Amino acid sequence: MPFTQQTPRMFSRQDIESLNENQLGIYSIFKQGQWIYIGKGDIRTRLLAHLNGDKPCIIKLGPTHWVGELLNDPQMSNREKQLILEFKPPCNDKIG
Repeated sequence: MPFTQQTPRMFSRQDIESLNENQLGIYSIFKQGQWIYIGKGDIRTRLLAHLNGDKPCIIKLGPTHWVGELLNDPQMSNREKQLILEFKPPCNDKIG
């Protein structure tokens, strides 16, 4: 099951820094036609880390947008695994 219907947001420092802190959930970083990475945790913190190059694969593939879903902690791991198996993003080297 894909991400819930929503408008993609820009994968940019300005957009990410405007997010509220401590919003837990899952997110996907992508560009047109390619899911690049799916992750979980504090969405703002994790997206900023990726923007700063914590996973070189993400920056190398030139992401332009991201989407996310707010979820409770027990739901995050299962939903993340489900989406990784469905979309097979190249920068996810493990599931979970």
